[in-house]
Amino acid sequence: MKKITLVMTVWLSVFFTLSAVAQQRKVAKADKLYDDFAYIDAITVYENIVAKGYSSPDLLKKLANAYYFNAEFQKANKWYTELFALGEEPEPEYFYRYSQTLKSIDDYEKSAQMMDRFSKKNAIDARGRLYEGDKDYLSAILDNSGRYSIESAGINSEGQDYGTAFYKGSLIFASSREEKGAAKRIDRWTELPFTNLYASKVRSDGTLEAPERFANEISSGFHEATPAFTQDGKTIYFTRNNYNNGKNGRSKDRRIVLKIYKATFEDEKWRDVTELPFNNDEFNTAHPALSPDDKTLYFASDRPGSIGQSDIYKVSINSDGTFGKPENLGKEINTEGKETFPFISDENELYFASDGHPGLGGLDIFRSKMGENGFEKPQNVGTPVNGGQDDFAFMIDTKSQGGFFSSNRNGGMGYDDIYRLKENRKLENEQFVEGHVSDSINDKGLENVKLGLFDDKFKLLEEAVTDRKGNYIFKTKLQKGKRYHIRAEKKDYLTDEKSVESDGSNGFVEVDIALQKRITEIREKGNIADAFGIRDIYFDFDEASIRPDAALDLEKIIDVMRQYPAMTVAIRCHTDSRGTREYNLKLSQRRADAVKRYMIDHGIDSSRLSAKGYGETQLRNGCSDGVECTDREHEINRRSEFVILKIK
Repeated sequence: MKKITLVMTVWLSVFFTLSAVAQQRKVAKADKLYDDFAYIDAITVYENIVAKGYSSPDLLKKLANAYYFNAEFQKANKWYTELFALGEEPEPEYFYRYSQTLKSIDDYEKSAQMMDRFSKKNAIDARGRLYEGDKDYLSAILDNSGRYSIESAGINSEGQDYGTAFYKGSLIFASSREEKGAAKRIDRWTELPFTNLYASKVRSDGTLEAPERFANEISSGFHEATPAFTQDGKTIYFTRNNYNNGKNGRSKDRRIVLKIYKATFEDEKWRDVTELPFNNDEFNTAHPALSPDDKTLYFASDRPGSIGQSDIYKVSINSDGTFGKPENLGKEINTEGKETFPFISDENELYFASDGHPGLGGLDIFRSKMGENGFEKPQNVGTPVNGGQDDFAFMIDTKSQGGFFSSNRNGGMGYDDIYRLKENRKLENEQFVEGHVSDSINDKGLENVKLGLFDDKFKLLEEAVTDRKGNYIFKTKLQKGKRYHIRAEKKDYLTDEKSVESDGSNGFVEVDIALQKRITEIREKGNIADAFGIRDIYFDFDEASIRPDAALDLEKIIDVMRQYPAMTVAIRCHTDSRGTREYNLKLSQRRADAVKRYMIDHGIDSSRLSAKGYGETQLRNGCSDGVECTDREHEINRRSEFVILKIK
């Protein structure tokens, strides 16, 4: 019995040793596939190994990474979860990747926990600093959301379709779609055919015709993608694998990188396909985009000096066709993550895809305006363009507000799909004033009410008139933190004003105004201000200049005098009791003269006006010499009055 037990023990030991050796061989095979970027094949082997009960932190990292690098974030999340369940602390980058995949399953709370840990472990990383500086980034994304309507472009296949550009009435894009009778090389990274460029004509209603191959003469059998055309349509820039003149180029570690090529259109064909001089066999240079004037080329690259996994660069295109030195767009745009797929609108806005700036998961699309000192802080364009998966290759025609973007989101037809978009509202937080003017007694909307929008200095910015329902709208965009004044005027109604301060949010500030019907009879010797509900006009202490708020009220007086062209008015100005009586009498006269000059300058004939200063002889309250009063109590006495001398 002991002999039998010993034999079984030895046999089991040999079995498990052989089994372990076999698993190690499979792991080595999977690792080789992983190192060769054959991620789909590597995934198959790794998952087969795990299914048989073998696992390790290194295996789980590579299995999760293989899905992550292939933008299958929900599947990557499963294996990152398994990795973190082991209880071992992986490198900081895995906290970031795990956080990204958690967004793909809408677990933003746990995603934030992972980002907290990532930023603590890697304090100098821009992605962590951006997160720490704006932990409420989801609210900002929500504010930017809902501005686009989107739908499938109607040209997608079961493969990859992405990276669009307009050219002579057609949409040009990259696709790995299968073609009947055509043998295609397979990219081991995705196990999909290499992409070619296709063209789909744009119909009059904006829909797209069935795609056809574009420019076979630039097809290499490897990847061609992301075209960009000059304004005259005679030059194309595009991305291709490192292939030219029938030969593949490889890096020192045997990789075939991406490069940018150009070709010119002559005799109905694309000719002279050449790679750009700032390409290199050792790093990727891809996804060209042209500035509106064709003088600057933007692109993505992981060249030495990059901040992250890929950065966005620009290079000048000289008049003789040569190129300047590539410039990194800097830390405002680039992070330690991926920034890629740049696009420059005809309004010089930079759109790009990034997984480094705070987003909804995977690559999100961001926009940055070009300022005096470079590009400004990027803004996430929000949903529905962005989601939990990869969203990229954004382009838009700002005139029609239509465009396209690419995404591998759920519900698509293939691996990557092209979506059509319509911008219904600009990304800026554009705030405007709208409202309703009604009768204060019966609440009925008032038609043809004249409205004025004034800035904080009471400068008229815009005029508007109510429609038949009493509604109005101003087209002037409000500036955040600024105060504005809205004045409403209508014959037989007392003029009224409302003030509003912009908070910088999107949409409209509603300012409703209820006007009182004028019931006071206009009589000679009466005060215009009393009859028309106009505030008294006040002056600053020891000043005779017209204050901005006083100018606004003076405009109302002037408007009344325009309505009653036979009216003559006596301007009477007063001071407070501070200062000598003689001085105050002269000061009040200067004020009266200033008011008269203002009214004359604004169209009132001098024969209809008289101006007299009364000094401190007609105080409205008890703030006489020797009586202690507040500044406000003294101000009440520094007034102007407008007494009606004649109406008809």
